[in-house]
Amino acid sequence: MHRGQRPLLLLSLLAVYLGAQGRSQEERLLRDLMHSYVPHLRPAKHDSDVVNVSLKLTLTNLISLNEREEALTTNVWIEMQWCDYRLRWDPRDYDGLWVLRVPSTMVWRPDVVLENKSQTYGTNEINLQLSQEDGQTIEWIFIDPEAFTENGEWAIRHRPAKMLLDEAAPAEEAGHQKVVFYLLIQRKPLFYVINIIAPCVLISSVAILIYFLPAKAGGQKCTVAINVLLAQTVFLFLVAKKVPETSQAVPLISKYLTFLLVVTILIVVNAVVVLNVSLRSPHTHSMARGVRKVFLRLLPQLLRMHVRLLAPAAVQDARPRLRNGSSMRWSITAGEEVALRLPRSELLFRQHQSNGLVRAALEKLEKGPESGQSQEWCGSLRQAAPAIQACVEACNLIACARYQQRHFDSGNKEWFLVGRVLDRVCFLVMLSLFVCGTAGIFLMAHYNRMPALPFPGDPRSYLPSSD
Repeated sequence: MHRGQRPLLLLSLLAVYLGAQGRSQEERLLRDLMHSYVPHLRPAKHDSDVVNVSLKLTLTNLISLNEREEALTTNVWIEMQWCDYRLRWDPRDYDGLWVLRVPSTMVWRPDVVLENKSQTYGTNEINLQLSQEDGQTIEWIFIDPEAFTENGEWAIRHRPAKMLLDEAAPAEEAGHQKVVFYLLIQRKPLFYVINIIAPCVLISSVAILIYFLPAKAGGQKCTVAINVLLAQTVFLFLVAKKVPETSQAVPLISKYLTFLLVVTILIVVNAVVVLNVSLRSPHTHSMARGVRKVFLRLLPQLLRMHVRLLAPAAVQDARPRLRNGSSMRWSITAGEEVALRLPRSELLFRQHQSNGLVRAALEKLEKGPESGQSQEWCGSLRQAAPAIQACVEACNLIACARYQQRHFDSGNKEWFLVGRVLDRVCFLVMLSLFVCGTAGIFLMAHYNRMPALPFPGDPRSYLPSSD
């Protein structure tokens, strides 16, 4: 047992010795390199030398985009490569040590900071350039497939990188060269379609359905339309809290919500106008022939509406003819107006008295004139003549009132039918406007896509090759 442990102890001591030798070589190399190293000086042997710095940006996560503040939050790695002649050694002098890891605070670093606006340098000191791998220039933002996390709201369509150089600027001026990394992202619309667009379309469809209410139900129509208008205003307020406060461009969803507000307001105006037309009467408005021809004959035929009107000939034939076959007068005498204002008991008494006189005269006419009673019969007929005249005038008054009521009802019906036709026309117009406007705005969103190439007019794709 004792003999078996001795080789293991020797191997452990050898490993510790070799590790100590490795650490000592690294320490010795680091001490030798940093003996006269000044990290604040640019690694150039001569003042005219230019340090080439290669840049590579690796995207690991697209966290969020605050549209209101126009701030994009990402997680990236910046890889910079340059040659420092002061950090050279011969591996044979340090037991074949090829790699030495040094803290970044101990060596010179280019002052490159990732900002919203790129950092610039003059070509007389530092030459920024894109990194190269396998002989290919990396003109894109590199994505690590193992570390990258897909964003649920935004999709990355293009990620080009450009080396911009202003050749017209003097060489001694800083700010004429820069490396710019672009992220061209496109919103994934499913969230907004489900939570904003679809509810707005359904609520606006309810506003269109108010045209199926009767034409005289203007109050109910306005109530429904105003409730829809309030709901759309809430959606517009929620969207306005997320979009940036700028007048240079208007988001497409704000355009659509504004369009829905305009349509709903027009529906409220239509409901008020239709209600005003439906409640008109012959006492307040006189219908012109053109209005009757267009709204009661032409449009119902085009819209396939069933409209039944009282013919003008029938109205004329309905006039009573109780005086020698001629039409009665339209005016009502003062006596008839007084008779219409009498209490019911007095009217019944007068009617009963008149009926008694008329009945007595008729009985005498049936029996015929008797001898010696002709004078009495003439006197009775003379007494009954005013009652008969009053009966005829009462019948004329009743016939006139019935005719006027029929004429009034016919006028009310015509205005109501005009309101129905106008309501149907407004329904078709608003439905067409709603459908065409919704389809047009959605088509604008469909064609408002990211271009196939990141920069119009530039044939380069700025994407890694498929090899």
